[in-house]
Order: sequence, then C-alpha cells, then structure tokens
Amino acid sequence: MTIDAHQHFWHFDPVRDSWITDDMAIIQRDFLPADLEPVLAQNGIDGCVAVQASQSEEETEFLVNLAQTYDIIKGVVGWVDLQSETLLERLDYFSQYKVIKGYRHVAQAEPDDFLIRPAVVQGIRQLARFGLTYDLLIYPSQLKAALHLVRAVPEVNFVIDHLAKPYVTKREINRWSNFMAEMAKNANVSCKVSGMVTEGNWHTWSKKDFFPYLDVVFEHFGPNRLLFGSDWPVCLVAADYTQVKTLVEDYLSPWSEEVRAKVFGENAESFYQLDT
Repeated sequence: MTIDAHQHFWHFDPVRDSWITDDMAIIQRDFLPADLEPVLAQNGIDGCVAVQASQSEEETEFLVNLAQTYDIIKGVVGWVDLQSETLLERLDYFSQYKVIKGYRHVAQAEPDDFLIRPAVVQGIRQLARFGLTYDLLIYPSQLKAALHLVRAVPEVNFVIDHLAKPYVTKREINRWSNFMAEMAKNANVSCKVSGMVTEGNWHTWSKKDFFPYLDVVFEHFGPNRLLFGSDWPVCLVAADYTQVKTLVEDYLSPWSEEVRAKVFGENAESFYQLDT
C-alpha cells in the first residue's frame, strides 16, 4: 500500500491553535478526513497516519475516534503527558486502542534541553513496554539533545519529523547535516521525508532548494528508514498535496521502483506496524 506517514486533523480553535498565525490563514479552518479522502484518492495514496497537533489526551481520543470512523487512517500518533507520575496507567488505558502506534510531543516549542530532561527520557523509555514509537518534532538546535535521547533509549524506535526542519531559506546545511549523520548511526532512528515546503520560501520555493537536504538523509538513512509524509494540511500554506508528493517523486525518479515503494509506504507500514 501507499501510505502518507504524516497528516493532521482538527476542528480549528483560534486559541488552542494559536500557532496557526494570520499569514497561515488558508489553514485557519476545520480539516477532517472527509476533506482528505478525495485528495488521497487523486494522488494514489491508500492510507495515512494521523499525528497529534495539540497537547492533550482529548487530542488522542479525537484522532482515535476519527480512525474508528474512516478507513483511510491506518495509525495514530497521539499525545500523552510523558512526565506524568501516572504515565504507565495512561499508556495502559490507551493500549485498548490498537490504532495508536506511537506518541509525540511538540518538542520544537520547548527549550533545547527538553528531550534530555530525566522525566522525559524515562517517560519515553516506558513506550517500549507497549511496543510504541516516538516522533521527534524538533529544530536543528535540538538535534544534540535528540541524539543523547536516542542513544539513551535504544529500545524505542524513533522517527524524525520533517528532516528536523533544516534552515532551507538560509541555505544552512553543515551543522544540521553532521547531526543527522550521527542520528542515522542509531539503528532505532528513521526519518520522515515531510514538511519541507514550509521550511522553504512559501511563495518562491523550487524543488532544487530541497534536494541537497534530501541527499543528506538518503546518504545516511538509506532507503529503508525514510518515510514519505505530506504534512497536510500544514503544507497548504506553501503547496498543494500534489506538489508535495511530486517533489519527492521527482527526487526519487532515478531510484528503483523497489526504493520508491519503500519510501511511499512499506517503511511506514513496518515502522508503525500498520494493519493494512
């Protein structure tokens, strides 16, 4: 199957979703699976992984409920308080929902040392008991802490969202590249080929802006640990779904059909243990 490993859904709330600023007005509205279904069909995508966008257990329940209603959602990456003293109880509670494949915290909004705080490390370690994954949503400045984390918790499988958001508009690559190479040395770390267009110039980006960064992740992670994700609907501030998918397809055009099948689905199925 072809899988989009990174989608979001929400009933837009201007207070809760204050990160969606006025220059992102195009996504200041509700986005639900009924909106996505025809888009996936038009682009030859069979299913998706729904990823949390707000920090609450209500968000996790919301995504689970959508997954129980819409067949296109093959897996959910939810949210739970990793630093809570009742974390194990909450993970046990949510384990009734087999569609939950992992968890994420919006670490990019936290201080750079967030991922190496003892309570956070210990919380993420508990995910292994339930066979759960962890999505790393970080900026390049947080890669150092992320590297310590993935080394400290080898029993958990991690995936880096959006290539760790390299500074594409500034064309900064060296420090980011060095850390990504170190991250890739850990067999428990994969990377999503996602979220790129919003890191470029929203109005004038070219696919060639992103190819040097794709070169880095393909060199170090290889075709077995890279997962395509559209980051819909966030991507809409800079590109439509087809443009996002075509960007990755164009990059992969010299590669074999086997490699393309891995990036566009097989790796996501394996990483998230999707029931497809």
